[in-house]
Amino acid sequence: MKLEISYKKIKNAISLIDKVASKHQTLPVLSCILIEVSKNTAVFKATNLDVGVEVSVPLKSTTEGVIAIPAHTISSFLSQITNPNQTITIEVISGNAHIKTDKSRGVIKTLAPEDFPSIPKVQGGQEYSFSPKDFIDGLNSVSYSASVSSVKPELSSVYVYKDNNYLTFVATDSFRLAEKKVKTSNTTKINDILIPFKNTQDIIRILSSFESTVEVKVSKNLISFENNGTYIVSRIIDGVFPDYRQIIPKSFTTEAVALKQDVLDSLKISNIFSDKFNQVHLTIDPKAKIFDIHTKNSDVGENQTSVDSAITGDRMEINFNYKYLSDGFQSIDSDSVSFQFNGLNKPVVIRPVSGDQTFLYLVMPMNR
Repeated sequence: MKLEISYKKIKNAISLIDKVASKHQTLPVLSCILIEVSKNTAVFKATNLDVGVEVSVPLKSTTEGVIAIPAHTISSFLSQITNPNQTITIEVISGNAHIKTDKSRGVIKTLAPEDFPSIPKVQGGQEYSFSPKDFIDGLNSVSYSASVSSVKPELSSVYVYKDNNYLTFVATDSFRLAEKKVKTSNTTKINDILIPFKNTQDIIRILSSFESTVEVKVSKNLISFENNGTYIVSRIIDGVFPDYRQIIPKSFTTEAVALKQDVLDSLKISNIFSDKFNQVHLTIDPKAKIFDIHTKNSDVGENQTSVDSAITGDRMEINFNYKYLSDGFQSIDSDSVSFQFNGLNKPVVIRPVSGDQTFLYLVMPMNR
């Protein structure tokens, strides 16, 4: 096999997929990128068995063949090239990849390409078209709330479903929950989808390279995204997401509205003094016009920070995990946020005050 390709093309293809390749003790070939050359096309492939990616690149002249080359080695080699306007030559000789640039030559040991697992294609199922930005916004807005434990696969997933004119993304680890609604012009009925949390960053990275509509295919166990020669497929969970709507309060007894940055700054200061459980204590007193954040650590000291806010309703004192409370702010674009409380031992709902009203974040309180 001999491959001649511009540096920019091979660099772009490998940078898209090299992070999918993973070290695997029982299947070392998974740490490789498979390069298949046929006719005037090179297809670069990587998989970790949960996610598979293919990038097709047109070529002028080739000699057909296939190699499995370690992703880290080829990626590191290419990253050291300073002149992007050159041609890279890769030739397989005696099972090794001989790489030649304008000023450098290298030999990289390869693995048996026949050991590389096939990347599945979604057969049958449903087909849709979406803006890649919509899917990226949805996943980015909620994925951090998914559980990192795989004990309950449905909680370590991002739940995607169609709700009227919105594509809704939800994730929860049972301690906090994020919901993002993305308006879509797609009128097709969509079955519920559970995308594993650990696959979302690879999907987001690949979708970010798409400049036009993405073709989405969904079967019982797989979801794929395809655009202009790039294809990514992910395993999906065959399960049922909990009926989260029943835990979202329909009303509230106390509300505090404050500038988002003021709250974040106060939380950062308070966290310096928080205990090993990252506990912060909130006091909301409408009569005294107080929104205080208090933390205490017997080894460090204690801190109380006041947040300027507009408060209505009943007096509240309640504890939350600092990280859970602050994580949701990354998905809020508005300058002001609303904290809606519904009594002790009940979750707080955090929403943007103006602008985007398609996001909500719910956090369960901590016991003292």
